[in-house]
Amino acid sequence: MEDGIEHRTVNVNGINMHIAEKGEGPLILFIHGFPDLWYSWRHQIAFFASRGYRCVAPDLRGFGDSDAPSSPSAYTSLHIVGDLIGLLDAVAGEEEKVFVVGHDWGALTAWSLCMYRPERVKALVNLSVAFTPRHPMRKPLQTLRAVYGNDYYICRFQESGVIEEEFAEIGTERVLKEFLTYRNPGPLYLPKGKGFGHPTESPILLPSWLSEQECKYYASKYQKTGFTGGFNYYRSLDLNWELTAPWTGAQIKVPVKFVVGDVDLTYNAPGAKDYIHKGGFKRDVPLLEEVVVLEGAGHFLHQERPHEINKHIYDFFRNFS
Repeated sequence: MEDGIEHRTVNVNGINMHIAEKGEGPLILFIHGFPDLWYSWRHQIAFFASRGYRCVAPDLRGFGDSDAPSSPSAYTSLHIVGDLIGLLDAVAGEEEKVFVVGHDWGALTAWSLCMYRPERVKALVNLSVAFTPRHPMRKPLQTLRAVYGNDYYICRFQESGVIEEEFAEIGTERVLKEFLTYRNPGPLYLPKGKGFGHPTESPILLPSWLSEQECKYYASKYQKTGFTGGFNYYRSLDLNWELTAPWTGAQIKVPVKFVVGDVDLTYNAPGAKDYIHKGGFKRDVPLLEEVVVLEGAGHFLHQERPHEINKHIYDFFRNFS
């Protein structure tokens, strides 16, 4: 236990899932992304547990202290949402509906959770990654390669074993620092053999919101598990697209608030700003109540700007408590 946070393992669908939890009251489910862990929500857990909420933050399958199936086919949104529904069944008690907060892949998972099981979600705050409607004529990887080329990070993550070896040569802790400190609003490229584009011996200056100690916590977990579990989410993109055909055109029908940083690479992706601000997002998410763009904030905004993010979440959830 650290800072009053309790850790335990819950078995759901044959997967041992590690969860961190703290507080009493209405449950908030925090869903992390890549390369993250439950730990990325440390600032939110402390804040909301002290304000009458029960915080539950799992390591998703493939991450941290949770089980990591070896096959990419075990990482579709159906699997991940299935894990979360099983987790809620195990820990939510009498609460039929819970609050949800997602970031990065956790935001994608939260969109899927709300699409498949809207009756389990009271309200959603998603960070960084807007809803992406399924396009029936565009397979994801083919589209990404056409737009960005083969050096785009998601395309490189498809190279099973190869990208793992490259990251091993760079070193786990340095790879994590490269991701966590990335602030280029442009796309992330990982040319083969060139790592993140600068010498691996060059120092990485950590921002004020990220300490060496925090980096070492991340590294301790990823040194144990490697990056394959995280990569498998990207490696299941096309399979996920095939399996979600029944939800083509489906809307998200829970109350939503969306927060993104204006330096985030997701916000600066082709077409993203038009979709978010010119009606597409609201069409697909009709209960979208607010979009907040944080000036000067990057991708990991819940760690970079925790006080602002906590307030945005708190002010929204208070409407439903």
